[in-house]
Amino acid sequence: MRTAGRGGARRFILAGLRLTSLRLRLVAVFGAVALTAAVSASGIAYWLNREAVLTRTQDSALNDFRQEMQNRAAQLPVRAGQSDLQTTAEQIAGDNSGYSVLLIGERDAGKPVVGVSDPDAFTLDDVPAALRKAVNDKQKVTSGNPHPYHLFWQRTERDGTPYLIGGTRITGGGPIGYMSKSLSQERADLNSLAWSLAIAAALALVGSALLAQAAATTVLRPVQRLGDASRRLGEGKLDTRLRVTGTDELADLSRTFNNTAESLQKKVADMSAREESSRRFVADMSHELRTPLTALTAVTEVLEEEADNLDPMIAPAVTLVVSETRRLNVLVENLMEVTRFDAGTARLVLDDVDVADQVTACVDARAWLDAVELDAERGIMARLDPRRLDVILANLIGNALKHGGSPVRVAVRTADDELVIEVRDHGPGIPEEVLPHVFDRFYKASASRPRSEGSGLGLSIAMENAHIHGGDITAENVPDGGAMFVLRLPREGRAPDQERAEREPGEEGDTP
Repeated sequence: MRTAGRGGARRFILAGLRLTSLRLRLVAVFGAVALTAAVSASGIAYWLNREAVLTRTQDSALNDFRQEMQNRAAQLPVRAGQSDLQTTAEQIAGDNSGYSVLLIGERDAGKPVVGVSDPDAFTLDDVPAALRKAVNDKQKVTSGNPHPYHLFWQRTERDGTPYLIGGTRITGGGPIGYMSKSLSQERADLNSLAWSLAIAAALALVGSALLAQAAATTVLRPVQRLGDASRRLGEGKLDTRLRVTGTDELADLSRTFNNTAESLQKKVADMSAREESSRRFVADMSHELRTPLTALTAVTEVLEEEADNLDPMIAPAVTLVVSETRRLNVLVENLMEVTRFDAGTARLVLDDVDVADQVTACVDARAWLDAVELDAERGIMARLDPRRLDVILANLIGNALKHGGSPVRVAVRTADDELVIEVRDHGPGIPEEVLPHVFDRFYKASASRPRSEGSGLGLSIAMENAHIHGGDITAENVPDGGAMFVLRLPREGRAPDQERAEREPGEEGDTP
């Protein structure tokens, strides 16, 4: 039980890892949905927070700079000196503004004067050319635009650090002012937010995978039980049933399976009972016929010996009785042989056989030497049941002589560890629609060949004898005319476990 439990757990894990398994697909769908939702939510949250943080910082710095320019830079004289510009730039920058200031005035035409709060942090070269052009561009004053100069800003990056650069000009000849504020703190805050959102998305993905696993376990466990039960049912364990719990669709499926299994078990039991009854009937009938047949055979032998002394009017009837009695004997023997195969009581008695001698003896015993060509080298040995090999050969050669055309050729050869015996005739061949049925019981191809006097069991018994050896027989048409039956048998006999399996059912059955 412990080993079975480990095997079941291993199958469960492997089923979960298969690329086509429902479990993996369910986890993948859950994960994809969760990842899409988490990434979308995180992206939107990051974008909103980024805009909010940058806008708040930007508006605060630019508004403060505008106010300081109005309060301090506008009070400077038109031709302010460098010291005045320097002092005013430092005052505007102050201690808590968080940005650097650069003021540009004119002492004479074309001679700019620059005052900067922190020359090491901010110079005129740090101001983008497009921003300088926009700040110096004087706009037309209209009713909708009362000021010729406006405050402009631009975000730039210098040495890997983001900056906000803003600039404006005092109307009426005042100085031009620029401010530069580092956004490194805001970037750090946004990076921390991004990491937090990424971790949240990863946790959401893990959580969705766990939820998907739980859902898959809940949904697929009954399906797995159903699959295991179906396999057991297919293996012949017809008493397999599922435990039904709940009222959902899976419970309905389990009930349907149980009803189907119960119906199948009942039908199989009925069919087995009928088959057993039929087999028993055939066996009993065959046994019961043997006693009167023995008496009939004795009488027919006497009649056959006295046939020459009988009235010519009676002789044909006596001949008919003799032939039909012999045919009835063969039929009863064939029926008894078939019942042994069906009951599993047929046994092998293996011996080392010279195949060429065995084929010759079979042909000679039935007086077929003039009609059969034998192509077999002496010394080809095989471990077989001589009696059953004789039955196979007699049926194959007799079938070829009755339904095919002379001469019948029997060839014996070996292929690897197999013994191959080919029986070929030169008749019209076997119709294609008949080929699949030549080994069926009681099947006669009377439409294509002369009507058989046999029972239709000969080739079927030959096939059963080949199977009990672990071999097989095939039938095919030869391109240049005629049919050929090929018998393949293992040269070393059946494996011990195969032979034992064949014998075991007969230990408690009828005596063969």
